[in-house]
Formats: sequence, C-alpha cells, structure tokens
Amino acid sequence: MKILPVEKIREADTYTITNEPIAALDLMERAARQIYNWFSKHIEKDSNIVVFCGTGNNGGDGLVVSRHLLQNGYTVHTYLVQHRETLTPSCDANLLRLRNMPQADLTILTEKSELPILRRSDIIVDALFGSGLTKAATGFPAKIINQINASKAFTVAIDVPSGLYCDHSNLNSKGSVINAAYTLTFQFPKFSFFFAENDEHLGVWEVLPIGLHPDYIHTVETNNFFIESEFCKLLLRIRRKYDHKGHYGHGLLIAGSTGKTGAAVLAAKAALRSGAGLITAHIPKESVTILQSAFPEAMCSIDEHNTHFTTLPALEPFNAIAAGPGLGQLKASATALKLLIQESKIPIIFDADAINILSENKTWLSFIPPNSIFTPHPKEFTRLVGQSGNNFERHEKQKTFSIKYHCYVVLKGAHTAITCPDGKAYFNSTGNPGMATAGSGDVLTGVLLGLKARGYSALEACLIGVYLHGLAGDLAAEELGKESLIASDIINNLGEAFQMVVTL
Repeated sequence: MKILPVEKIREADTYTITNEPIAALDLMERAARQIYNWFSKHIEKDSNIVVFCGTGNNGGDGLVVSRHLLQNGYTVHTYLVQHRETLTPSCDANLLRLRNMPQADLTILTEKSELPILRRSDIIVDALFGSGLTKAATGFPAKIINQINASKAFTVAIDVPSGLYCDHSNLNSKGSVINAAYTLTFQFPKFSFFFAENDEHLGVWEVLPIGLHPDYIHTVETNNFFIESEFCKLLLRIRRKYDHKGHYGHGLLIAGSTGKTGAAVLAAKAALRSGAGLITAHIPKESVTILQSAFPEAMCSIDEHNTHFTTLPALEPFNAIAAGPGLGQLKASATALKLLIQESKIPIIFDADAINILSENKTWLSFIPPNSIFTPHPKEFTRLVGQSGNNFERHEKQKTFSIKYHCYVVLKGAHTAITCPDGKAYFNSTGNPGMATAGSGDVLTGVLLGLKARGYSALEACLIGVYLHGLAGDLAAEELGKESLIASDIINNLGEAFQMVVTL
C-alpha cells in the first residue's frame, strides 16, 4: 500500500471527484458511511456519543457521521467548534442537513462559550482538524482538545487526530494534539503514523477504504510504502518438484562467543526455516558442541579461537553471508570483520555486534559490498549515525545512510522501517510488543540469511523477511500471549506464517 503525502491525498480526492465522477458531498458521504460501519461493529447503541466538528472538511465528515449515527438510533451530541467565521462548502452543506433533523442535538461553540462537560464514559468523535493541518492547534481549538484529553474518554479520531501533522514532527510544536484510542483514517495511512513519538495520539489506527479512483492510486508516485500480505505473496517463489537442496543456496552465519552461542543457534534455525538449502555457522571452538546438540541440521565451521570470532572460513562456497549475532566486540573479532568486508564478493547482512564494531570504525563503511543489509535496533542505529532530534529526523538519516552506502537498513521496532539505496522506504504491518524479547533480532537475521541464500534479492529478502518475522510473532502471541513470547516461538511459527501468505 502506498503512503502518500498530504498534497497527493488532496490530488486523489480531486481526481476521484472529476473522473469517477462523484460530487464532493457524495464522496464525503461515502467516507462517513465507513466510519458509521465501524461504529456499528464496535460501539454499543446505548453509548453517549459526543462529536466535535471543526469548520473544514474534516468537520464536514464529523457532521455526516453524526447524522448517520442519529439515523440509526444512537444518542449523539454534536458540537461545531467555530474557530473561524466561514465554513468550507461541504461542511456548511452538512451542517444544514444535520440541523434539518428533528432529533439533532447541535451546539455551536465559540471562544465565548462555556466548555462542555465531558464524562469518562462518553464516546468522543474528534473531527476538528483533518490531514490538511498546516499550523499548531492553539487558542480556542487547543482548549477543546485539552478538555477532550483531560476527560480520559474513549476518543475516536476521524482521519487524523486533531493537531497532528501528517508529514513532519510535532515535537517542536507548542500546539495541542488529541490523544485518541482509535484513529480511523481514509484510504492511505499517513506518514506520521509510523513513528513512536505519535503513538499516544494515534492509539490503534485502521485504514478505511473510501473508493478513491484506482487509476490515480496505481499511477501516483511515492517513496513510502506499507508492507501487506498480498504484496509479499507476489514475491514468494514456489518450490519445484525436481529441486534439491543445492537449488536453495548455502548461507554462512558468523555468530557466537562465550555465553552467546544461543544467538548462533537461533539465527541458524531461523535461516533453515526460511528456505535455505544449507547453513554453515562459523563459531568459536567451545560453541560447536552446543550448536550441534541444539540444532544438528546446521553445519559448523570452527574458528581457530576457543571463545570468539578471529578467522574467516573460505567464502567461495557461500551465496549469502550474515555476521553479528552474539559476536562480541573484541579487537580480534573487529579485525576479522574488516577482513570479511574486504574479501566478500557478495552482500553481507550486518547485525548486532557487527554493527557495533562498524560504529567504532566508520571508515570501513565505504568498503562494504553494495546491497548489503543492516539490521540495527534504535540504539545501534544511533551509534552508527549519531543522535536525532526526533523520529522523522532519524528516518531521514536512515534514508541518507542507505543512499550513501548503497545498502538496505532494517530499523527494527514497531512498523520496522526498511530504507533502500534508491531513497524508498517500506514500513511493516506485522509484529507486536511481545517480540521485544532477547533473541528476536537474531531470528530476523536468520530469516534474512535464509531468504538471501534461497536466491531472493536484498530488497525482496528485507520485505518478505520482515513481514514473515512479524507475522510469526503475531501467531505466537495469539497462542501464548505477548508477555510469555520468546524468540524460539517466532521460529516455531515461521512455517505457518509462510503458509498463510502462500494460501491467501
């Protein structure tokens, strides 16, 4: 799914109105019906619903939602927050339609009005400002927003929580922002939905289709995308009847050190579960018995040192390489990693301590093989590129890093972000907080290694790997709950995750 900036969303509306064709008021009706349909499934009819509408088109959406709720037996109190004298034509027309309903309970609020009393038991609909907000919400509208937030009532934001910018950060803004429990957005997720700093404002968000013209959606260009199952299904390759393990590649995993052999075990298991024909783990001598006992399907390449990585195996047999899980950061390991960078003729997947070593030796970055993959968590990424003022700035640094070093960066977290050498970015739709557990990142490295060995391109491996890793985590959480989820549970659900995507 494409993630469009605000100006492109406006173009999509205009194109649809012109080319479907459909009247602007009818398109607003279509959007409001989707909101009503959500309410009819999630909100009980005996609820007390309070709708706050602004003077723009988002306010018009709220007025239509009020009308639909009233027509279907809900108790609704509607407030038009008149923070400016004129209303947009669509908002004005829907204000008249609501006024003409005998059962309408409508109040116009101005700066001189007393603020309404809100109860925690109320269901509040936020339709004050939409995606077109260009300045901070201050003054009279901010008082309304603060009153809503102070009530602690269950709040549903239409399209965007009022006061939240869609395409840049709110952190330096002095305006107020709605704290929604749910955000029901139209047709496309907004760029700002993918950053942790906005989580308290968005709550759970859901994309509601409103039938914007498919020709525009298909042809419009964007650099940001949301990874969904249908897209991954198009990328997956089906095994053929006469294939053998040699058709599915041989991956090299450089991992493990004293006390951290488990990272190598997890990554090796995940790599073979992700379709690699063969996986060889290059590990210290003392780790061999552990790995071969825990996971006999993996082969071992034994380092000369007893406790940590110091030497390279011959690289020629391998068509995919990953380095970093549990590796440690000793000087000898750093020297061996430098040699790997110099000797490798194929892209490398850098994880964990491999990234930490590179953070201390940034001149080496210029020599990494093109199309390599980095899989940092936020702290590792900060070590690699430096501090950021907010998540939007960090994302720009992530894109710049990918472009500069012609690599893919998989920044792990909620909606894991993948940035590419061409400046494009992909945000993941799977995963849950239960995956914030030791070894989860090692599993992801293994998944990427297995897919790369299998023959997928770096981009394909990142897209499929991140999605399936998150989906396997979601399946594990369904069975075990988020609190009890461990990394092995993700591996154990990879098979079902593959099957779910293949059989869509």
